[in-house]
Amino acid sequence: MPYLFTSESVSEGHPDKISDQISDALIDNFLAFDPKSKVACETLVTTGQVVLAGEVNSETYLDVQKIARDVINRIGYTKGEYMFDGNSCGVLSAIHEQSPDINQGVDRTSPEEQGAGDQGMMFGYATNETQNYMPLALDLSHRLLKELSNLRRENKEITYLRPDAKAQVTIEYSDDNVPQKIKTIVISTQHDDFAEEPVMLAKIKEDLVKILIPRVKSQLIPEIQALFNDDITYHINPTGKFVIGGPHGDAGLTGRKIIVDTYGGKGAHGGGAFSGKDPSKVDRSAAYATRHIAKNMVAAGIADEVLVQVSYAIGVAEPMGIYINTYGTSKVDLKDGEIAEKIYQIFDMRPYAIEQRLKLRNPIYEETAAYGHMGRKNEVVTKTFVSPDGTSITLDVELFTWEKLDYVDTIKKEFKL
Repeated sequence: MPYLFTSESVSEGHPDKISDQISDALIDNFLAFDPKSKVACETLVTTGQVVLAGEVNSETYLDVQKIARDVINRIGYTKGEYMFDGNSCGVLSAIHEQSPDINQGVDRTSPEEQGAGDQGMMFGYATNETQNYMPLALDLSHRLLKELSNLRRENKEITYLRPDAKAQVTIEYSDDNVPQKIKTIVISTQHDDFAEEPVMLAKIKEDLVKILIPRVKSQLIPEIQALFNDDITYHINPTGKFVIGGPHGDAGLTGRKIIVDTYGGKGAHGGGAFSGKDPSKVDRSAAYATRHIAKNMVAAGIADEVLVQVSYAIGVAEPMGIYINTYGTSKVDLKDGEIAEKIYQIFDMRPYAIEQRLKLRNPIYEETAAYGHMGRKNEVVTKTFVSPDGTSITLDVELFTWEKLDYVDTIKKEFKL
Protein backbone atom coordinates (compact mmCIF):
# COMPACT_ATOMS: atom_id res chain seq x y z
CA MET A 1 0.00 0.00 0.00
CA PRO A 2 1.39 3.48 -0.86
CA TYR A 3 2.58 5.60 2.04
CA LEU A 4 3.25 9.28 2.71
CA PHE A 5 6.44 10.90 4.01
CA THR A 6 6.85 14.55 5.00
CA SER A 7 9.83 16.84 5.60
CA GLU A 8 10.07 20.53 6.42
CA SER A 9 12.56 23.37 6.05
CA VAL A 10 12.80 26.90 7.42
CA SER A 11 14.22 30.06 5.85
CA GLU A 12 17.34 31.96 6.85
CA GLY A 13 15.01 34.49 8.50
CA HIS A 14 13.52 31.94 10.89
CA PRO A 15 14.54 32.85 14.48
CA ASP A 16 16.38 29.57 15.12
CA LYS A 17 18.24 29.92 11.83
CA ILE A 18 19.25 33.50 12.64
CA SER A 19 20.82 32.09 15.79
CA ASP A 20 22.59 29.33 13.86
CA GLN A 21 24.00 31.78 11.33
CA ILE A 22 25.30 34.16 14.01
CA SER A 23 26.96 31.27 15.88
CA ASP A 24 28.59 29.97 12.70
CA ALA A 25 29.72 33.44 11.63
CA LEU A 26 31.56 33.64 14.95
CA ILE A 27 33.12 30.21 14.28
CA ASP A 28 34.30 31.37 10.84
CA ASN A 29 35.87 34.55 12.20
CA PHE A 30 37.69 32.69 14.98
CA LEU A 31 39.01 30.07 12.54
CA ALA A 32 40.04 32.68 9.96
CA PHE A 33 42.43 34.36 12.39
CA ASP A 34 43.30 31.32 14.53
CA PRO A 35 42.61 27.92 12.90
CA LYS A 36 43.33 26.16 16.21
CA SER A 37 40.45 27.94 17.96
CA LYS A 38 38.16 25.86 20.15
CA VAL A 39 34.68 27.36 20.16
CA ALA A 40 31.21 26.42 21.39
CA CYS A 41 28.93 29.41 20.93
CA GLU A 42 25.16 29.61 21.45
CA THR A 43 22.93 32.46 20.33
CA LEU A 44 19.51 33.59 21.58
CA VAL A 45 17.43 36.08 19.60
CA THR A 46 14.20 37.73 20.70
CA THR A 47 12.47 41.07 20.28
CA GLY A 48 15.22 43.65 19.78
CA GLN A 49 17.85 41.54 21.51
CA VAL A 50 20.69 39.09 20.80
CA VAL A 51 22.44 37.14 23.57
CA LEU A 52 25.72 35.32 22.87
CA ALA A 53 26.96 32.68 25.31
CA GLY A 54 29.52 29.91 25.23
CA GLU A 55 33.15 28.94 25.59
CA VAL A 56 36.18 29.94 23.53
CA ASN A 57 39.88 29.11 23.56
CA SER A 58 41.55 31.25 20.89
CA GLU A 59 44.48 33.55 20.21
CA THR A 60 42.27 36.08 18.42
CA TYR A 61 39.87 38.77 19.60
CA LEU A 62 36.65 39.54 17.74
CA ASP A 63 34.06 42.30 17.66
CA VAL A 64 31.23 39.85 18.24
CA GLN A 65 28.60 42.60 18.24
CA LYS A 66 29.54 43.73 14.74
CA ILE A 67 29.60 40.14 13.45
CA ALA A 68 26.11 39.51 14.83
CA ARG A 69 24.75 42.75 13.36
CA ASP A 70 26.27 42.02 9.95
CA VAL A 71 24.58 38.61 9.84
CA ILE A 72 21.21 40.05 10.83
CA ASN A 73 21.44 42.76 8.16
CA ARG A 74 22.52 40.24 5.51
CA ILE A 75 19.50 38.08 6.25
CA GLY A 76 17.22 41.06 5.73
CA TYR A 77 16.20 42.32 9.17
CA THR A 78 16.90 45.96 8.37
CA LYS A 79 13.64 47.73 9.27
CA GLY A 80 12.48 48.97 12.66
CA GLU A 81 8.92 47.80 11.95
CA TYR A 82 10.18 44.20 12.20
CA MET A 83 10.91 44.90 15.91
CA PHE A 84 14.30 43.29 15.31
CA ASP A 85 16.92 44.83 13.06
CA GLY A 86 20.67 44.61 12.82
CA ASN A 87 21.38 48.29 13.32
CA SER A 88 19.38 48.84 16.51
CA CYS A 89 19.07 45.52 18.36
CA GLY A 90 21.00 45.01 21.57
CA VAL A 91 23.83 42.47 21.54
CA LEU A 92 24.94 41.01 24.88
CA SER A 93 28.01 38.76 25.02
CA ALA A 94 28.50 36.23 27.79
CA ILE A 95 31.25 34.27 26.04
CA HIS A 96 34.04 33.03 28.31
CA GLU A 97 37.09 30.77 28.19
CA GLN A 98 36.72 27.05 27.51
CA SER A 99 37.00 24.69 30.48
CA PRO A 100 40.53 23.27 30.80
CA ASP A 101 38.91 19.99 31.94
CA ILE A 102 37.42 19.57 28.47
CA ASN A 103 40.45 20.89 26.61
CA GLN A 104 42.86 18.43 28.25
CA GLY A 105 40.83 15.57 26.80
CA VAL A 106 41.03 16.95 23.27
CA ASP A 107 44.56 18.33 22.80
CA ARG A 108 47.45 15.88 22.47
CA THR A 109 51.20 16.21 21.89
CA SER A 110 50.67 14.24 18.69
CA PRO A 111 47.79 15.87 16.77
CA GLU A 112 46.80 12.52 15.22
CA GLU A 113 45.80 11.35 18.70
CA GLN A 114 43.44 14.30 19.29
CA GLY A 115 40.58 13.06 21.41
CA ALA A 116 36.92 13.47 20.58
CA GLY A 117 35.47 16.70 21.99
CA ASP A 118 32.50 14.87 23.45
CA GLN A 119 30.87 11.48 23.69
CA GLY A 120 27.90 10.56 21.53
CA MET A 121 26.77 8.96 18.30
CA MET A 122 26.50 10.62 14.90
CA PHE A 123 24.66 9.52 11.75
CA GLY A 124 25.11 10.05 8.03
CA TYR A 125 22.57 9.12 5.37
CA ALA A 126 22.26 9.03 1.60
CA THR A 127 19.65 7.85 -0.90
CA ASN A 128 19.65 7.72 -4.69
CA GLU A 129 16.16 9.22 -5.04
CA THR A 130 17.67 12.63 -5.91
CA GLN A 131 20.76 13.79 -7.81
CA ASN A 132 22.34 15.13 -4.61
CA TYR A 133 21.60 11.87 -2.76
CA MET A 134 19.18 13.58 -0.36
CA PRO A 135 15.61 12.66 0.60
CA LEU A 136 13.24 14.24 -1.92
CA ALA A 137 10.76 15.85 0.50
CA LEU A 138 13.54 17.72 2.31
CA ASP A 139 15.29 18.70 -0.92
CA LEU A 140 12.09 20.23 -2.28
CA SER A 141 11.38 22.02 1.02
CA HIS A 142 14.85 23.61 0.94
CA ARG A 143 14.43 24.59 -2.72
CA LEU A 144 11.07 26.26 -2.09
CA LEU A 145 12.50 28.47 0.63
CA LYS A 146 15.73 29.32 -1.17
CA GLU A 147 13.73 30.45 -4.19
CA LEU A 148 11.30 32.35 -1.95
CA SER A 149 14.33 34.16 -0.51
CA ASN A 150 15.52 34.95 -4.04
CA LEU A 151 12.10 36.45 -4.83
CA ARG A 152 12.24 38.53 -1.66
CA ARG A 153 15.69 39.89 -2.45
CA GLU A 154 14.79 40.62 -6.09
CA ASN A 155 11.67 42.48 -4.87
CA LYS A 156 10.15 42.53 -8.37
CA GLU A 157 7.62 39.77 -8.99
CA ILE A 158 6.64 39.62 -5.31
CA THR A 159 7.23 42.81 -3.31
CA TYR A 160 5.68 42.17 0.12
CA LEU A 161 7.81 39.30 1.48
CA ARG A 162 9.57 39.43 4.85
CA PRO A 163 12.45 37.16 5.96
CA ASP A 164 10.72 34.54 8.13
CA ALA A 165 9.26 31.47 6.38
CA LYS A 166 8.66 27.72 6.65
CA ALA A 167 7.88 25.05 4.06
CA GLN A 168 6.76 21.44 4.22
CA VAL A 169 6.38 18.83 1.46
CA THR A 170 4.55 15.50 1.61
CA ILE A 171 5.49 12.82 -0.95
CA GLU A 172 3.49 9.72 -1.82
CA TYR A 173 5.71 6.62 -2.20
CA SER A 174 4.99 3.21 -3.69
CA ASP A 175 5.47 0.00 -1.70
CA ASP A 176 8.96 -0.33 -3.16
CA ASN A 177 9.92 3.17 -1.88
CA VAL A 178 9.74 5.02 -5.19
CA PRO A 179 8.28 8.58 -5.15
CA GLN A 180 4.97 8.66 -7.04
CA LYS A 181 3.70 12.22 -6.64
CA ILE A 182 3.72 15.30 -4.47
CA LYS A 183 0.68 15.13 -2.23
CA THR A 184 0.82 18.37 -0.21
CA ILE A 185 2.88 21.57 -0.07
CA VAL A 186 2.67 23.85 2.97
CA ILE A 187 4.28 27.31 2.94
CA SER A 188 4.02 29.96 5.63
CA THR A 189 5.74 33.22 4.76
CA GLN A 190 6.02 36.44 6.69
CA HIS A 191 4.73 39.42 4.73
CA ASP A 192 3.88 43.11 4.85
CA ASP A 193 0.38 44.11 5.93
CA PHE A 194 -0.71 45.37 2.50
CA ALA A 195 -4.49 44.76 2.26
CA GLU A 196 -7.55 43.42 4.03
CA GLU A 197 -6.83 39.90 5.25
CA PRO A 198 -8.97 37.85 2.78
CA VAL A 199 -7.63 39.81 -0.20
CA MET A 200 -4.07 39.64 1.13
CA LEU A 201 -4.15 35.87 1.72
CA ALA A 202 -5.64 35.21 -1.72
CA LYS A 203 -2.91 37.30 -3.36
CA ILE A 204 -0.13 35.51 -1.43
CA LYS A 205 -1.49 32.07 -2.37
CA GLU A 206 -1.86 33.02 -6.02
CA ASP A 207 1.68 34.42 -6.22
CA LEU A 208 3.31 31.46 -4.52
CA VAL A 209 1.47 28.87 -6.62
CA LYS A 210 1.87 30.71 -9.93
CA ILE A 211 5.31 32.30 -9.45
CA LEU A 212 7.29 30.39 -6.81
CA ILE A 213 6.28 26.84 -7.73
CA PRO A 214 7.10 27.16 -11.47
CA ARG A 215 10.50 28.69 -10.63
CA VAL A 216 11.34 25.76 -8.36
CA LYS A 217 9.96 23.20 -10.81
CA SER A 218 12.15 24.59 -13.63
CA GLN A 219 15.28 23.76 -11.59
CA LEU A 220 14.45 20.05 -11.42
CA ILE A 221 15.15 17.10 -13.68
CA PRO A 222 12.15 15.80 -15.72
CA GLU A 223 11.61 12.79 -13.45
CA ILE A 224 11.08 15.07 -10.45
CA GLN A 225 9.08 17.64 -12.41
CA ALA A 226 6.65 14.83 -13.29
CA LEU A 227 5.79 14.45 -9.58
CA PHE A 228 4.12 17.87 -9.64
CA ASN A 229 0.45 17.54 -10.53
CA ASP A 230 -2.86 19.41 -10.61
CA ASP A 231 -4.09 17.58 -7.51
CA ILE A 232 -1.45 18.95 -5.11
CA THR A 233 -3.04 20.34 -1.96
CA TYR A 234 -1.56 23.76 -1.15
CA HIS A 235 -1.74 25.23 2.34
CA ILE A 236 -0.37 28.77 2.02
CA ASN A 237 -0.26 30.73 5.30
CA PRO A 238 -2.97 28.41 6.64
CA THR A 239 -3.32 30.21 10.00
CA GLY A 240 -4.06 33.55 8.31
CA LYS A 241 -1.90 36.64 8.07
CA PHE A 242 1.77 36.37 9.12
CA VAL A 243 2.95 39.95 9.62
CA ILE A 244 4.52 39.52 13.05
CA GLY A 245 7.42 37.09 12.64
CA GLY A 246 11.13 36.60 13.11
CA PRO A 247 12.52 37.01 16.64
CA HIS A 248 9.65 39.36 17.52
CA GLY A 249 7.16 36.55 16.88
CA ASP A 250 9.20 33.71 18.42
CA ALA A 251 12.49 33.55 20.27
CA GLY A 252 15.26 31.71 18.42
CA LEU A 253 18.05 29.48 19.71
CA THR A 254 21.09 27.84 18.17
CA GLY A 255 20.69 24.13 17.44
CA ARG A 256 16.91 23.74 17.42
CA LYS A 257 16.56 22.72 13.77
CA ILE A 258 18.73 19.60 13.68
CA ILE A 259 16.32 17.63 11.46
CA VAL A 260 16.07 20.49 8.97
CA ASP A 261 19.88 20.60 9.07
CA THR A 262 20.24 16.91 8.20
CA TYR A 263 17.79 14.56 6.45
CA GLY A 264 14.28 15.75 7.21
CA GLY A 265 13.48 12.78 9.40
CA LYS A 266 14.91 10.10 7.10
CA GLY A 267 17.74 7.95 8.40
CA ALA A 268 18.53 8.85 12.00
CA HIS A 269 20.04 11.61 14.15
CA GLY A 270 22.33 11.34 17.14
CA GLY A 271 20.84 14.43 18.78
CA GLY A 272 23.80 16.82 18.65
CA ALA A 273 23.47 20.17 16.89
CA PHE A 274 26.12 21.52 14.50
CA SER A 275 26.15 25.31 14.45
CA GLY A 276 28.40 27.16 16.86
CA LYS A 277 30.81 24.24 17.26
CA ASP A 278 34.37 24.05 15.96
CA PRO A 279 35.32 20.75 14.25
CA SER A 280 36.91 19.22 17.36
CA LYS A 281 33.31 18.66 18.42
CA VAL A 282 32.43 15.34 16.79
CA ASP A 283 28.74 16.24 16.88
CA ARG A 284 29.63 18.29 13.83
CA SER A 285 32.71 16.78 12.21
CA ALA A 286 31.66 13.13 12.51
CA ALA A 287 28.18 13.92 11.19
CA TYR A 288 29.84 15.40 8.11
CA ALA A 289 32.19 12.43 7.84
CA THR A 290 29.36 9.88 8.00
CA ARG A 291 27.42 11.80 5.34
CA HIS A 292 30.57 11.71 3.18
CA ILE A 293 30.80 7.94 3.64
CA ALA A 294 27.10 7.30 2.99
CA LYS A 295 27.00 9.45 -0.15
CA ASN A 296 30.10 7.84 -1.64
CA MET A 297 28.74 4.37 -0.86
CA VAL A 298 25.46 5.03 -2.67
CA ALA A 299 27.26 6.69 -5.59
CA ALA A 300 29.58 3.67 -5.82
CA GLY A 301 26.58 1.34 -6.12
CA ILE A 302 26.91 -0.41 -2.75
CA ALA A 303 23.22 0.21 -2.03
CA ASP A 304 20.30 2.45 -2.98
CA GLU A 305 20.06 3.79 0.57
CA VAL A 306 22.65 3.83 3.35
CA LEU A 307 22.75 4.86 6.99
CA VAL A 308 26.13 5.17 8.74
CA GLN A 309 26.59 5.53 12.50
CA VAL A 310 29.79 6.30 14.39
CA SER A 311 30.20 6.79 18.14
CA TYR A 312 32.86 8.28 20.41
CA ALA A 313 34.00 8.62 24.01
CA ILE A 314 35.17 12.08 25.10
CA GLY A 315 38.94 12.39 24.96
CA VAL A 316 39.38 9.14 22.99
CA ALA A 317 40.57 9.29 19.38
CA GLU A 318 39.37 5.94 18.01
CA PRO A 319 35.60 5.65 17.57
CA MET A 320 33.69 3.05 19.56
CA GLY A 321 32.51 1.52 16.33
CA ILE A 322 30.88 2.00 12.93
CA TYR A 323 27.41 0.70 12.03
CA ILE A 324 26.01 0.38 8.50
CA ASN A 325 22.36 -0.16 7.51
CA THR A 326 21.55 -0.60 3.82
CA TYR A 327 17.81 -1.11 4.46
CA GLY A 328 17.84 -4.31 2.40
CA THR A 329 19.00 -2.45 -0.73
CA SER A 330 22.60 -3.74 -0.77
CA LYS A 331 24.01 -4.67 -4.18
CA VAL A 332 26.97 -6.62 -2.79
CA ASP A 333 27.02 -10.16 -1.39
CA LEU A 334 27.93 -9.06 2.13
CA LYS A 335 26.01 -8.53 5.33
CA ASP A 336 25.80 -4.98 6.65
CA GLY A 337 28.24 -5.82 9.45
CA GLU A 338 30.79 -7.04 6.90
CA ILE A 339 30.27 -3.88 4.86
CA ALA A 340 30.94 -1.84 8.01
CA GLU A 341 34.24 -3.63 8.60
CA LYS A 342 35.44 -2.73 5.11
CA ILE A 343 34.30 0.89 5.45
CA TYR A 344 36.17 1.16 8.75
CA GLN A 345 39.37 0.17 6.93
CA ILE A 346 38.83 2.76 4.17
CA PHE A 347 37.98 5.79 6.30
CA ASP A 348 40.08 6.96 9.24
CA MET A 349 37.44 8.22 11.66
CA ARG A 350 39.71 9.70 14.32
CA PRO A 351 38.71 13.37 14.87
CA TYR A 352 42.01 14.81 13.60
CA ALA A 353 41.87 12.62 10.47
CA ILE A 354 38.34 13.83 9.76
CA GLU A 355 39.42 17.46 10.18
CA GLN A 356 42.28 16.95 7.71
CA ARG A 357 40.34 14.89 5.17
CA LEU A 358 37.43 17.33 4.98
CA LYS A 359 39.46 20.55 5.55
CA LEU A 360 37.34 21.47 8.54
CA ARG A 361 39.75 23.95 10.15
CA ASN A 362 38.80 26.53 7.49
CA PRO A 363 36.10 29.21 7.89
CA ILE A 364 33.41 27.33 5.97
CA TYR A 365 30.49 27.24 8.36
CA GLU A 366 28.22 30.27 7.95
CA GLU A 367 27.09 28.88 4.59
CA THR A 368 25.96 25.66 6.27
CA ALA A 369 23.69 27.39 8.77
CA ALA A 370 20.62 27.77 6.52
CA TYR A 371 18.98 25.37 4.04
CA GLY A 372 20.73 22.27 5.30
CA HIS A 373 24.28 21.10 6.01
CA MET A 374 23.93 18.16 3.61
CA GLY A 375 23.20 17.91 -0.10
CA ARG A 376 24.82 21.27 -0.83
CA LYS A 377 27.16 22.32 -3.65
CA ASN A 378 30.87 21.66 -3.16
CA GLU A 379 32.71 24.76 -4.40
CA VAL A 380 35.63 27.07 -3.68
CA VAL A 381 34.79 30.63 -2.64
CA THR A 382 36.80 33.66 -1.58
CA LYS A 383 36.00 35.11 1.84
CA THR A 384 37.38 38.19 3.58
CA PHE A 385 37.46 38.74 7.35
CA VAL A 386 38.37 41.93 9.22
CA SER A 387 39.52 41.97 12.86
CA PRO A 388 38.74 44.82 15.31
CA ASP A 389 42.24 46.27 14.81
CA GLY A 390 41.64 46.54 11.05
CA THR A 391 43.67 43.50 10.03
CA SER A 392 42.12 41.94 6.93
CA ILE A 393 42.54 38.37 5.76
CA THR A 394 41.27 36.95 2.47
CA LEU A 395 41.06 33.18 2.01
CA ASP A 396 40.01 30.78 -0.71
CA VAL A 397 38.05 28.06 1.10
CA GLU A 398 36.33 24.91 -0.10
CA LEU A 399 32.74 24.60 1.04
CA PHE A 400 30.84 21.36 1.73
CA THR A 401 33.81 19.05 1.27
CA TRP A 402 31.75 16.20 2.70
CA GLU A 403 29.61 16.32 -0.45
CA LYS A 404 32.51 15.35 -2.72
CA LEU A 405 32.35 11.98 -4.50
CA ASP A 406 36.08 11.49 -4.12
CA TYR A 407 36.00 8.00 -2.57
CA VAL A 408 33.78 6.28 -5.14
CA ASP A 409 36.67 4.60 -6.96
CA THR A 410 38.29 3.50 -3.69
CA ILE A 411 35.03 1.95 -2.50
CA LYS A 412 34.42 0.23 -5.82
CA LYS A 413 37.91 -1.26 -5.71
CA GLU A 414 37.52 -2.49 -2.12
CA PHE A 415 34.15 -4.08 -2.89
CA LYS A 416 35.24 -5.34 -6.34
CA LEU A 417 32.52 -3.46 -8.21
